[in-house]
Amino acid sequence: MRANVLLEPGAIEMQRVPVPDPEPGGVVVKVLTALTCGTDLKAFLRGHPKFPTPTLFGHEFAGVIAKVGAGVTRFREGDAVMSTHSAPCGACYYCRRGQENLCDTIMPTMVLGAYAEYIRIPERIVRQNMYPKPEALPYREAALMEPLACVVHGLEQVPAREDDAVVILGNGAIALLHVAALRTRGVATIIVAGRRAYRQRVARAVGASHTLDFEAETLPARIRDLTDGRGADLVIECTGQPHIWELSVQLARRGGTVIFFGGCKRGTTITLDTERIHYDEIALRSPFHMTPRAVRQARQMLLERRVDWGQLITADYPLERLGDALDQLQRGDCIKFAILP
Repeated sequence: MRANVLLEPGAIEMQRVPVPDPEPGGVVVKVLTALTCGTDLKAFLRGHPKFPTPTLFGHEFAGVIAKVGAGVTRFREGDAVMSTHSAPCGACYYCRRGQENLCDTIMPTMVLGAYAEYIRIPERIVRQNMYPKPEALPYREAALMEPLACVVHGLEQVPAREDDAVVILGNGAIALLHVAALRTRGVATIIVAGRRAYRQRVARAVGASHTLDFEAETLPARIRDLTDGRGADLVIECTGQPHIWELSVQLARRGGTVIFFGGCKRGTTITLDTERIHYDEIALRSPFHMTPRAVRQARQMLLERRVDWGQLITADYPLERLGDALDQLQRGDCIKFAILP
């Protein structure tokens, strides 16, 4: 099969590799759509500790079952499916406490290789996080299930009320998935602070009530103007930049909540006003990854189609042009690209 291999940061090569065989309880999926994401872009630009090179990569996908392993009963060859690239073990300390996203083995066992014609999915994922894809749901939208599940997991920790004012910092794919998820939950006031006119147009298309140019010096005053002087009930940081983490706390109202969703570079630190956090009772959350429950909820959101999820996919690229798609993603006038084998 054809597969994109990340040789080292900045270098991708299309190679011919064997089509994998399924393990017992697992399947092999013929990839019909894989989506680009920020994690893959980071791995391409500067490497990633979880992606030792050379490596297959890509992890947001949907497709059709090509082979089934021994013991598989839920799926047959030819079934259209949507899936994540990881699943918890169900037995470790964290899994037993309902924190499956922190499972001891979830990261070491995650599956990479969606930028290829086929991908092998092991038993634990097939059993917990793979689902049939209804005919009415396009493959390119079904492939959003994994990143949307991460968003859903984060919002589960801070249930948003319909009358909340929510500020989202950043307007990349994850930020706009937050917009869409909040809109499906009935939140009316969703303020997106970001740059690039294209992304701001998409933010409005998927449910943002206000879009602001990101000027850190004036943003706190502008947020107060939009919230009767209080500040935001919920602030969601989606840039992964330490100084924006610090800014996030300034934008929350007394008794408000901040979600640090964007992961910062390893080794970075931030400085926070402890008086503000303590006496104004600011809650700080930093969600990571997803749980099977969040995957189920994300799938249901996609099936309900209360927003136009397709707006988050800017254009299609053939498998051979993955490098071009990642170069375009770096320039920023886009959201996600669908890579089509």
